[in-house]
Amino acid sequence: MTQTYLSEPALDADPRPVSASMWRGAKSRCPSCGKGSLFRRFLKVTDHCPACGAEMYHHRADDLPAYLVIFVVGHIVIPALLVVEIAYAPPMWMHMTGWSALVIALSLGLIQPIKGAVVGLQWALRMHGFGGDET
Repeated sequence: MTQTYLSEPALDADPRPVSASMWRGAKSRCPSCGKGSLFRRFLKVTDHCPACGAEMYHHRADDLPAYLVIFVVGHIVIPALLVVEIAYAPPMWMHMTGWSALVIALSLGLIQPIKGAVVGLQWALRMHGFGGDET
């Protein structure tokens, strides 16, 4: 059985800049045109761009955005928690309420831009059908 992991982009295919596509996705805009909305609800990606008609249903963001959010939030909260504990030593109830609220707020604030950037990356690299084939 032969599996193809990366397909060669077609020679006549238009170039898709990765950073611009990810930036558009992070701003919840279509990675193709940058005008249409990428999401129809909080984390539901639209099937087609309302502005340019680009198909977005090919995306397979799955768990990567959640893993990236955990990574980023952990790297923000844990050092801050340690600094506060060493400098002020607040009671445990204050730690639990304050850090829990911060983790929830950061997670909800970062999940949509990170998912949009992942969809933009997949679009730019022609992954999962974004390149016209299903490889």
